Order: sequence, then structure tokens, then C-alpha cells
Amino acid sequence: MAQRVVPGTGEPADRAGLAADVVRRMAHVTASLRHRQGVAFAELGLTPATARALHELDPDRPLPARDLAERLGCDRSNVTALVDRLEQAGLVERRTDPVDRRQKTLVVTARGREVRDRVTEVMSDSRLLAGLTDRELDTLRDLVWKVSDGGCPEPCGPE
Repeated sequence: MAQRVVPGTGEPADRAGLAADVVRRMAHVTASLRHRQGVAFAELGLTPATARALHELDPDRPLPARDLAERLGCDRSNVTALVDRLEQAGLVERRTDPVDRRQKTLVVTARGREVRDRVTEVMSDSRLLAGLTDRELDTLRDLVWKVSDGGCPEPCGPE
């Protein structure tokens, strides 16, 4: 069996060293993706948090703010501030729920639909992976899936 080496150095690598290198590189990729997304969201007049909130809203199904808070995994008071910003930008409206008039629901506006579509494109931007072959991309997807499911408190896969 061939001895493992650290890429670019030719130095022998042990499992712990390899794992540490992978974790550092994954953190670098994550930071790069977040930076690219942050720049693109700013061009849309959004922060990463407001972009994620808008992305979680289904334009065809109004949603109570408490349900959005649950989807985002945050406190309702934080969602209030996010929704305030989205409403000020004309991307969502608070409307009275026709079934329960005591409750307000969040409705994505026509402009919000357009911006949400763009947010979805930004969140799916794969230019960072352009240098990979189809086979490498397939392998990377499988490996990322394998390690990401290991860290989730519940299954992350399709339901």
C-alpha cells in the first residue's frame, strides 16, 4: 500500500493530520462560499440573514412568523427584526390570517418573488466547483453527504 503524503509537500501524513487538513480546507471553502454569497446578497439589498429568511418563505403559502422562526432555528424576536427589514424593502407583507384573525401571516410580494428567485440562484451558485470533472463532483457530493449527515441531529436527506 502506498504511503499517504500531504499534497504539495511530499511529506508523509497520518490520519489525524489528513483529517485536520481536510477540516481546514472545508472551512476555507465555506468562508469562500459565504463571502461570495454575502457580496451577491448585498447587491440585492439583503444581509445573509434576511436572504435566508426570504428563501425559507414559500411564495404560494403564507406563513406565520413563529413558523419562520422555527424553520430558521431562532427566537421569534429575531424574526420580527428580519421581517421588518423584508417588509421595508417591499419583499414581504404582514397580513391577517383569514382562518385566525388574531394571527398575522407573512406573504411574499411580487417583488419578493423576483428577489427570492435570485437568492435561490445565489445559494446554488457552483462556480467554485467549475474546475472539477463530473466524476470528481459526484465523488465530492457523496463524501460531503456522508460527513454532513454525521453531524445532523436528525436526517438531512430528502424526506
